[in-house]
This record gives sequence, structure tokens and C-alpha cells, in this order.
Amino acid sequence: MTKTTGLSTGATNGTPPAVSFTGAVKTYGAVRAVDGVDLEIASGETVALLGRNGAGKSTAISLLLGLNEPDEGAVRLFGTTPQHAVLAGKVGTMLQEARAVTRVTVRELVAFVAGRYPDPMPLARALELAGIADLAGRRVDRLSGGQTQRVRFAMALAGNPSLLVLDEPTAALDVEARHAFWHSMRTYAGLGHTLLFSTHYLEEADAYADRIVVIDHGRIVADGTGEQLRRAAGGNLVSFDLAGRGAEGLDLLPGVRSVEVRGDRAVLRTDDSDATVISLARQNAIRGLEVAPASMDDAFLALTAPETTKKMTETV
Repeated sequence: MTKTTGLSTGATNGTPPAVSFTGAVKTYGAVRAVDGVDLEIASGETVALLGRNGAGKSTAISLLLGLNEPDEGAVRLFGTTPQHAVLAGKVGTMLQEARAVTRVTVRELVAFVAGRYPDPMPLARALELAGIADLAGRRVDRLSGGQTQRVRFAMALAGNPSLLVLDEPTAALDVEARHAFWHSMRTYAGLGHTLLFSTHYLEEADAYADRIVVIDHGRIVADGTGEQLRRAAGGNLVSFDLAGRGAEGLDLLPGVRSVEVRGDRAVLRTDDSDATVISLARQNAIRGLEVAPASMDDAFLALTAPETTKKMTETV
């Protein structure tokens, strides 16, 4: 699928974008984990990064944080190198892989991290935003998985960074904690900060991101709002009973992007559901008809499907 146009214009009024990838490439042997990525995120934007496991998300984040250098192209944060931006305290990170520190309290740990930054957030505010003010005196190694995740969030906030990078931030949280987390994120973003987060919860990306960037095989395959991505993938799903007939020719119907057969039902992804249904009616082929908008799950699967299968019938 052709890459959609991003919403961000990057620099405004001469101010460099918060994040800029220009032709970035990172290879590991024969694998191009990041393959010519061009991306700009303006200051103040909240952007979700989506992709399957192995799509290149983690490598892209490692380049953004200066943990790796691109083999080709460039990555800049606020107009400077990632390393300089991190040393200047402009970047806060919350990564999935982290071990609990033993024999220290939540307050001690977050205060230690804050002390490494030139202009840290007040400790009480960081604990409050992370929803762990009541855990301040608890030892970090005696917390639950969800509580530990919120401590990581407080550590990411501690330096009061301009750019916050979050890798699967709600992975260990229950529903209530996830809602509280995103309330905190909206509060933080409302202060003009830039947020970039990766997630496997597609509904979170749809609900909380200004833009959604989908990466697959190291390349950006879509960049836009949730609504734009759903339209790009085929705005509606038309399904009906095949009643013993085959699926041949369904991909040629007006508006149809792809066809999938699930048992004895055909599911058509279409840009024009009215035209598709009218054509089906003329063929007397609409038993058990249902028309529904495509979900973010549907859009993601369509956008990351191999090019050779997007217009082919697939029997499940």
C-alpha cells in the first residue's frame, strides 16, 4: 500500500521539529530493521507508533534515543543529535525491559533519577502524575507488576522532559490503571510536551494519539489520524453468507479493496459500501448482510498485510 501523507509539518516559525528522521537506515547483517525512514514530529504532538513484532519499532526507538547510530541518513531531536538532547535533559524514556532496584523506596528512586536532570519536575508532582503518591514509602522490589510500571512512568517524568518516549506503557496495567495513566498523559501533553508511544492496544492509539504511524518491514506504511488510517485501509466491511457459492469475482465489485472468506461468510473491505451492496443485490447475493465500519484492528491488519495478498481471496 502507498504510504499516506503525515499530518505534521515539522518545524513551525523556524523552530526545529521535536523528532526528525531523514532517510534513516539501520541494518543487522542482511536485515534492514529500519529502511529509509522519513518522519517528523512537531513539538506538542502525541504520536503512536504501531507495528508487528519485528517490524522495526524497537530499532527506530533505539535510534531516536541515541542508543544506536543509523548506518545511513540522520536522526535529530530538537535540531540536535539524540545524544545531546538526552544529555540536556530534554528526553524522558519508559522502556519495557527494566529490573526493580532492591532496598530502595519509590520516593528514593524517583528522587535519584530527578537529580540527574538539570531542571527536574518536583518530586511530589511526578509521583502524583504517575498515580503512586501513596506508594512513595514502599520498597520498589515489593511492588506488583502494575505498580512497578507506574514507577517507571514516574522515572520518565522525573526530569520534566520536553519529549517523552514510552514503549508499551500500559502493558502491565489493569483497565482502571490504564485510564488513570492516559488521564495523566493528557495532562502532561496539555502543557505542550511531545509524546511518542508504542502500543499493541490499537484502541489506545486511536483514542489518545494525534497521529498514528504504522511501521512494517522497517518502513513507514501509514501516517495519519485513526480515521484516515481506517479510510486508507478500506472504510467499511460488508459481510454476507455465501450460501454455498464461491468467492470468485467478489474482488472486482465496486469499491472492494480485499476479500476474506470466513467459513461460509465473505467479508469485503470496501471504500464504497453503498456501491458494493447495490452490486451484490443485483446478483441476488446478500443473505445475512451486515455493513460495519472498519475498526483499528481491521485497518492495522490491512495496512501490514503482504502486498501480494491484499487483493486476493483468503480462506480461513
